[in-house]
Amino acid sequence: MSALLAALAIPGSAYAHVKWFAPYIVGARPEPILETLSDTWFWVGIALVLVFFIATRFVEKSRYGELAISGLNVATAPLWNRQDDYIRAIIGAFFVAIFAVGGVYLTPDLKTPAEWVSWVQLVIACCIFSRRTMPIAGLGIIALWLLALRDYDLFHLFDYLALGLGVAGYLLLEPLDKQALRERRFEALRWGLAIALMWSSLEKFAFPSWFYPLVIEKPFLTFGMPRDMFIPMAGVTEFTLGFGLLWTPLIRRLSAIALLVIFTAAVWPFGRVDLIGHGLIMAILIAVAADQRSGIDLMTVFKRRIVNIPVGLSAMLVIFCTGYWGLHIAFYGVDGDVHHDDSVKTTHSYNPEHPHGPGTPGEIGAPADK
Repeated sequence: MSALLAALAIPGSAYAHVKWFAPYIVGARPEPILETLSDTWFWVGIALVLVFFIATRFVEKSRYGELAISGLNVATAPLWNRQDDYIRAIIGAFFVAIFAVGGVYLTPDLKTPAEWVSWVQLVIACCIFSRRTMPIAGLGIIALWLLALRDYDLFHLFDYLALGLGVAGYLLLEPLDKQALRERRFEALRWGLAIALMWSSLEKFAFPSWFYPLVIEKPFLTFGMPRDMFIPMAGVTEFTLGFGLLWTPLIRRLSAIALLVIFTAAVWPFGRVDLIGHGLIMAILIAVAADQRSGIDLMTVFKRRIVNIPVGLSAMLVIFCTGYWGLHIAFYGVDGDVHHDDSVKTTHSYNPEHPHGPGTPGEIGAPADK
C-alpha cells in the first residue's frame, strides 16, 4: 500500500489538464531546468516517492507481497476475466462521448470547426466492436492526431502522442493470431499512458505560471499549501506515479490505484470536461490495476532489483527533461516564440467564472498563449 500512501502524502489534485481550463502559450520560454533542480520541494517529493516505492518493493518480495497481490487478484478477477471486452467498451464509449460533445479532435483543447471530424470519431467507435475492424479504429486514432497538425503545433501535440499510440497499438495488436505479439497489447496501453503522464507532468516544472489561474480560481486545490510548494510536488506526483506504471506488478498496480483516486477527485471541481477528457485515462488505470500478468514486460530482471528503482527513476527524469526542454528549444529557440500564433485557443471564454484572461497582471505573468 506504500504507493497508494505516496499519493496521499504528495499533493495531486492539480491533475486537470491545465490546457483545458486556462490560457497558455506553447511557444513561451520555459523556466530553466536548473530552477526545478534547485527547488527544495522537488527533491522532497522525489525522496518521499523513493521511500514509498522501495518499501513497496520490499513488501512485494516478502510473503506479504504475495498476500497483497492475491487480494488484488480476487478483487479484480471479474474485470480481468473480461479485460478485452472492457477495454474495447471504454474506448468505444470515449469516442462516442467526444462525438456527442463535438468540435474537438481528441481532447478538449484540440478544437476544430470541421463537423466531419466528429463523424470520424463515431466511425472509430463503431469499428471497435468487431475484431476485423479494430485495426481501422487504431489507424483512425493516428489519423485524427495527424489531422490536428493542421491547426496545432507539433510540440503541443506531443502531449497526446504516446497515449494515442498506446490505444492504437492495443487495437492493432488485439485481433492478431500470432500470440507472441497479441500478448503485448496491454503493455502497449500501459506504456502509452505512462509516457503520456510523465511528459505532461513536466509542464508543472517548465510552465508553473500556467497553473496560477487555476490556483486562484480554486484555492482549495492546494490543501492550504503555498502555490510554489504545491505545483512542483504535484508535478513530482504525476511523473513518479507514471513511472510506477512501468515497474513491478505491485508497484504498478498500486500506482494505478493512486492515480485513479487523484483523477477521480479532480472530476468534482472541474466537471464534465475533465471527466470526458480524462475518462479514457481513468478507465485504462482500472485495467492496469486489474492486470494479473507478472512475467510479460520489458526489462523484467532489471526491475526486480530494489537498487534499480532510483536508477530507473533518475534515467527517466534525465531522458524526459532533456527531451522536453531540448525539443522546445529546437522548435521555438532558446528565448521561445510567443508571436508564432496570435490567436488565443482555450476551452472557455473569459467571464466571471473564469476571469483570468490573457495578460492579467500578477496572475499569469506573461501574455496568454495558445
